[in-house]
Amino acid sequence: MLRSLLFLLLVVGAHRSVADDGYRLWLKYDLIQDAAQRKAYQQATQFIAIEGASSPVLQSAVKELQLGLKGLLGQPVSVLTGPAKKQGGIILRVNSAANVTANDRLKKLSKEGYSLRSEKGNVVVAGPTDAAVLYGTFALLRQLQTRQSLANLALTSTPKIEYRMLNHWDNPNGTVERGYAGSSIWKWYELPELLDPRYQDYARANASIGINGVVINNVNASARYLTPEYLRKVAALAKVFRAYGIRVYLSVFWAAPKTLGGLPTSDPLDPKVRSWWTDKTNEIYKTIPDFGGFLVKANSEGEPGPQDYGRNHAEGANMLTEALGQHDGIVMWRAFVYKANSNGDRFKEAYEEFKPLDGKFAAKALVQVKNGPIDFMAREPFHPLFGAMPSTPLVLEVQLTQEYLGFATHMVYLGPLIKECLETDTYSKGKGSTVAKVVDGSVDNHQISGIAGVANIGSDRNWTGHPMGQANWYAYGRLAWDHTLSSEALAKEWTRMTLTSEPKAVSTITNLLVKSRDIYVRYTMPLGLHHIMGQTVHYGPEPWLSKSARPDWTAVYYHKADSIGLGFDRTAKGSNALSLYKPEVQQMWGDAKTCPLNYLLWFHHVPWKQPLSTGRTLWNELCYRYYTGADSVVWMQQQWTQVKPAVDPALYADVAARLQAQHKEAIWWRDACVLYFQTFAKQPIPAPFAPPERSLEAVKQIVDIYQMR
Repeated sequence: MLRSLLFLLLVVGAHRSVADDGYRLWLKYDLIQDAAQRKAYQQATQFIAIEGASSPVLQSAVKELQLGLKGLLGQPVSVLTGPAKKQGGIILRVNSAANVTANDRLKKLSKEGYSLRSEKGNVVVAGPTDAAVLYGTFALLRQLQTRQSLANLALTSTPKIEYRMLNHWDNPNGTVERGYAGSSIWKWYELPELLDPRYQDYARANASIGINGVVINNVNASARYLTPEYLRKVAALAKVFRAYGIRVYLSVFWAAPKTLGGLPTSDPLDPKVRSWWTDKTNEIYKTIPDFGGFLVKANSEGEPGPQDYGRNHAEGANMLTEALGQHDGIVMWRAFVYKANSNGDRFKEAYEEFKPLDGKFAAKALVQVKNGPIDFMAREPFHPLFGAMPSTPLVLEVQLTQEYLGFATHMVYLGPLIKECLETDTYSKGKGSTVAKVVDGSVDNHQISGIAGVANIGSDRNWTGHPMGQANWYAYGRLAWDHTLSSEALAKEWTRMTLTSEPKAVSTITNLLVKSRDIYVRYTMPLGLHHIMGQTVHYGPEPWLSKSARPDWTAVYYHKADSIGLGFDRTAKGSNALSLYKPEVQQMWGDAKTCPLNYLLWFHHVPWKQPLSTGRTLWNELCYRYYTGADSVVWMQQQWTQVKPAVDPALYADVAARLQAQHKEAIWWRDACVLYFQTFAKQPIPAPFAPPERSLEAVKQIVDIYQMR
């Protein structure tokens, strides 16, 4: 008894003496303080047994269970070498065909679906594949981390989307494009000989939330990844990830046949080009047998592509699927393409290029579409391609790195943004044809489906820069697995696993996260304003931007402010982009008097003095949202202060300092936008708000500093 007490004190003391640097993410296996609950868990997890043959993936499951149970319960758990002949343990079981046939519940599982159930006094983690059992193992640990009962377990879960991807925008020189959490975690000059332990921890984190694929390099790709020198490096990463059910994919440089192969062309219909890609693909699979396939950004923002040779996107994608041959891989072709047209509407460009190609993509090709039609804005209407290409599987691409959302300075939980897109109804096959059901393939009966999140991961010790940014990585993975989960439930789950289990603090932090995205929208781009951020770094406000390398990289192209009003008219009287949607959607957004205010300026040019549904005029409502949005960051600071006793001191101080910076920048956004738009509205700042203390020129000088070389 005395020895047990001393051990417990040592564990608790060691935990309290080390600051939480965020490295463990949500895989924190700290000792459960409730002695009765800990004892109940100990009685149910006295041993681990694997039924049948083991494998690297199952060994990963065993290691994770041993690590988790030792930390949570304060005692090591043994692994049985043979079949379990006693009760009170965990059995890992890859189901045989006979088991599945005999069990209706197991029939409903996909190859990655798992079940957790109580059976003859044991907890059985089962699934049709090793990867399924691994996912079930993490789900079981999540039960313990969130203090759920293990009695009478009867849980099943199967992923709704097949390919659940992270897209890294990492470059071979160690930088990360639009990355705000340090440099790339891939150390290319050390690979393949030296494997950073961080790679395994990265794989563990991804597997724990169901991510099964990683594109390791930037969509603005370098051809060097296709060289034998770099394929050996990629293979070293693939070996680490393989033990966690994760496959590696590559972004490819379209002109590689010229730059690497010495060919005079990269025309996808040229026989020598097709042969080059086939040979290269075979070489890749020889080096990486479980290689996942290719991601392609082509003829977009200066990247080369098939249109350089008069070919279309389908012809380009189909050439790569032909190169895949019988290999188990796919091609994800990005639809982020738009022409520089000062008189057009970038909103329509991708639709007009890809809609005519529906049905022309090969079976292994998926078209990857951003959640909105412009570019990862803080709030966008769903992309009109969703529901418009019934013969083509579409991959939903969302951004976790906060390119237009304050970088790692601002607390912006993206679970609500992702859910907002997923739950929007396209009406493509009648009511209920949500974006989620388009993406998971159920609306159009597609056999393959995919979702991609642009990673917010870097070399910072806590992975994401802002500690709360981890919640975005977590929520994305869980929604990729099951898009019916609520963003609030996931925020709560992440908080309990990562920050604290103290009930009041959990409630406060969950509420803070859930409201953070709407607050950010209010003080940056309210009422449907979009693309008015700083030009080069996409940081801070620059609504006055009128000159750039392309017209659609300016702010004035989008907000259309003039003496009459504000907003981009996308009705039939304007660009008519609204016509790209089904009639039910057009009806929802088509009338300025009934259009939800969050999308008002996306679709309408509204007079400054026009009364809105709030009872305020457009100008007064605009000011109201900017001012109350900035003030809401003070509320965020107050809420965070309340949880100080319940979270790690170092982590608390980190977030508190970032909230100070966020408040300063919220005021910066507020002052810049109300002062600039006031030059068109010609109206005073409405009471009770005080006019900004600085001039518009003073605010512009701050912006200029951030644009300096």
